[in-house]
Amino acid sequence: MKYGFWQALAWIIIYLGLVLLPTVLALGFQAPPARSFAAELGALLGLLALGVLAMQAAVSGRHRWFAVGAGMDNVLQFHRQLGIFALLLVLAHPAAMLIANPTNFVFLDPRVNLMRAGALNFIIIATLILVTSSLLRLTFRLSYERWRVIHGVLSILIIIGGLSHALLVNSYFAPDWKKLVLMSVVGLALLLIVESRLLRPLRMLRRPWRVIEVIPEPGNATTIVFEAQGHAGLKFRPGQFVWLTLGDSPFSLQQHPFSISSSATHPDKLAITAKALGDFTSNLSAVQPGTRAWLEGPYGVFFHDAARSRGAIFIAGGVGITPIISMLRTYRDLERDYPLWLIYACSDADSILFRDELNEMAAHLPLTLVYVLTNPPEDWNGETGYVDADLLARHLPEDNDFIEYFLCGPPPMMDSVEPILIARGAALNRVYSERFNLV
Repeated sequence: MKYGFWQALAWIIIYLGLVLLPTVLALGFQAPPARSFAAELGALLGLLALGVLAMQAAVSGRHRWFAVGAGMDNVLQFHRQLGIFALLLVLAHPAAMLIANPTNFVFLDPRVNLMRAGALNFIIIATLILVTSSLLRLTFRLSYERWRVIHGVLSILIIIGGLSHALLVNSYFAPDWKKLVLMSVVGLALLLIVESRLLRPLRMLRRPWRVIEVIPEPGNATTIVFEAQGHAGLKFRPGQFVWLTLGDSPFSLQQHPFSISSSATHPDKLAITAKALGDFTSNLSAVQPGTRAWLEGPYGVFFHDAARSRGAIFIAGGVGITPIISMLRTYRDLERDYPLWLIYACSDADSILFRDELNEMAAHLPLTLVYVLTNPPEDWNGETGYVDADLLARHLPEDNDFIEYFLCGPPPMMDSVEPILIARGAALNRVYSERFNLV
């Protein structure tokens, strides 16, 4: 989602302030005598690495208060890029220190100080494993669940190792009060991990769900309907998503994100629709009614306020229709009558999800519905090819000051359509997008 400049600027300032806190604490108060430029640069890189690594706990923990309005997909992309940056800092820190003074190799020598050297060596090796396993998870054929264990355990150990290294070097943090402040700051990052991994699942135990229906869909997709058990359900906005865990306990590694496809007017009965694209989604069709489930959320800023809408344009590709069908169902249930447009691109006619329902909506709502197929059947009379500027010009109205745009689908389609809409006059704060690449 596109959001305000000042809101983005505020979060950037807050983030940078927290990342730089160890550096400010070290250099701004009772700093030791200055050394050579290379040595001071090396120390600065190490302190910056500690700040970035500690803040990764806030970035990746699905905390609703962090970067409000940025969108979960944007936040997690930011998390990935900062992971690479942290790795470069971790590698640059010892390199700069060795260039400044080759005798600094003593800090890596376990024969001199086992704990100090062990902490530093572990951080370097563990950060390499953490980042490469995240970037090349599919190449290494790591299942999401196994990767999640590696990611979680190494994240905690790296933060603890970085803190231990900073304290054991006993230079910038020689005063006891600075040690206490640094431990408190980094400790808060560790508490965020405890909150997301332990306290949050404990709270979910009071809000179980049950699978009541499993519906096969076109294009090798499956819809699963959940019903709240002993609670009022989950209030959400159409277009948002949840993290799903199936089984008797929310303490599970197989937690996956799915857009809610049902109407927001029924918070006690939620549905998700997913295409079989991996190990977990390929097994959704075998889920049995009665299975216990846990839904964490709602998350996301990709939503449509149907109650206040004065018109919206939806552009979906493939399974990207799922958050948009939630918006349309909510719009229908609220009996709104402002104009809507849906451009829905699929590979072939057999892959169109919710086709009958969409056709019915187009017959009873002020909805202009356009299907676009890349591989159409011989008797197809609709649009073919890809969603491009000419196609949008044929079917969409001229932009005005109130129409909102919602895009969800494969990244190539999104990357192509977004600049076309901007060129047509759509304001950035009225263009919302969601990419399915969270895990």
